Amino acid sequence: MSTPKFQSALELQFPALTDSPPRRSAVEREIVVLSLFDECGPSLRRYIRSFGLTPVAAEDLIQETFLALFRHLNLGRPETNLKGWLFQVAHNLALKHRLQVQRRAQTEDSWDAALLDTVADRGANPEELLIDDAQNRALAGIVAALPERERRCLFLRAEGLTYREIGRALGISLGSVANSLVRAFARLSSAGME
Repeated sequence: MSTPKFQSALELQFPALTDSPPRRSAVEREIVVLSLFDECGPSLRRYIRSFGLTPVAAEDLIQETFLALFRHLNLGRPETNLKGWLFQVAHNLALKHRLQVQRRAQTEDSWDAALLDTVADRGANPEELLIDDAQNRALAGIVAALPERERRCLFLRAEGLTYREIGRALGISLGSVANSLVRAFARLSSAGME
């Protein structure tokens, strides 16, 4: 049995390496990128916009696409069908951007709604709080100035008791409850605190 003969790795020829065109200079790569930008820029812009992206986002993605082309050429990668390559890169970037926008919108919408429900103070602003505080102090002063019977009748009525229940609680007649409340409401009304 004969032993197979192996070639040394140094003797092997790699067609991909030997048949490739010489690498372009930096100036030549820039010329290729700029000429493709002039040729494909408008159609790429329209294609990217067809994903529903804003004009600003489309411009950003075009810049990213041509930056990727420049990197591609600087790395010495194949230059076959660069126009198709540009559209493939733009397509992938547009899909990725659209997905990011959708995720951000979902996150922000749910976050905004949750935040609004839990954190936002739907109460009065500081000015309204100050006005309310002044009105409360004025009301407290008016109520404090009422005679004891009128003040007690007013408090019990505010708690939802009927005239009859107030009369029983204070040990006064139904007419006295009615008169006391009329006088209390009249004082509050004259002070603008209805």
